[in-house]
Amino acid sequence: MYPLKFQPVFQKRLWGGQKLRTVLGRPVPAELQREAVGESWELADLPAGTVKADSAGGAADGSLFSVIANGPWAGKMLRDVWKQNGGGHFPLLIKFLDAAQDLSVQVHPDAAYAAGHPGAALKSEAWFILHAEPGAKIYKGVKPGVTKEQFAAALQSGAVEPLLNAIKVRAGDCHYLQSGTVHALGAGLLVAEVQTPSDTTFRVFDWNRLTADGKPRTLHIEEALACIDFSPPVEAPLSGSARGTRLAECEHFTIDRVSMGQNQQQALDGEMAVWIVLAGQGVVTCEGFPQVAFARGDTLLLPGGMKNPMVKTIAEAAWLEVRVPAKGDKR
Repeated sequence: MYPLKFQPVFQKRLWGGQKLRTVLGRPVPAELQREAVGESWELADLPAGTVKADSAGGAADGSLFSVIANGPWAGKMLRDVWKQNGGGHFPLLIKFLDAAQDLSVQVHPDAAYAAGHPGAALKSEAWFILHAEPGAKIYKGVKPGVTKEQFAAALQSGAVEPLLNAIKVRAGDCHYLQSGTVHALGAGLLVAEVQTPSDTTFRVFDWNRLTADGKPRTLHIEEALACIDFSPPVEAPLSGSARGTRLAECEHFTIDRVSMGQNQQQALDGEMAVWIVLAGQGVVTCEGFPQVAFARGDTLLLPGGMKNPMVKTIAEAAWLEVRVPAKGDKR
């Protein structure tokens, strides 16, 4: 096993822009450089029936699998390599999002809803803010005291924003969005998104906006109202981390921010992790395979079981290190 990089899958979105290319340096193809590109799916392993029809890169059966871009397995699908080495479906979906406009107000289902509704899948996620225009904000949950009935009435009148909890954000902030949390990414934000492997989104309000053909986008009001958690939010304290600064944790994943100075090296623990590189340059080495270089904007999967893995920096570097808690660790 060796560090894996993947071919990104770019998604056109009504609310997207070009910051994935101009700010983050992602390789947006020429034919999309005049389009509204909202997402880059960096690491995905979504089974049949889970990918929406408006998401590029999906197969006819509604599946989507990242393609390896480096080393001996280049050109192979993550699904095949992961299964050959004892895994099932990879338990995370990693994206970059560019919000040139506000995203729709939306919610993702929890496990209980998904269990009773075929085609829906649990989705909890976290946003790390990579770039923020002045005054940019996110919407996270409803204001204290807002009820389901009040929210439903606001949907009818189009006055939803006053009921939402708006939070100003800046680069370096991280927000965890548990399934059931109504939310929206605001205009002027570029984020890294770590989430459970699901493409289930219930759009409840779209700012009264129309598409290029003059029609509103489809809403899923009944489904969303059944999923939104209107109870007061509870922010659980974060545990410590030996690897860096703990930014988010839940039963599905943990996120730490790790940094290293220029021209340093350090042995890795050999456990599975995903790195989302925020700054700098370096290489990861392991026995039996060529070294793998990384730089800002790269996403690497470090499989478990690499022999004597080591990271060496060329320039001062920082990355998000995402891990999946061991079974039984409820965090």
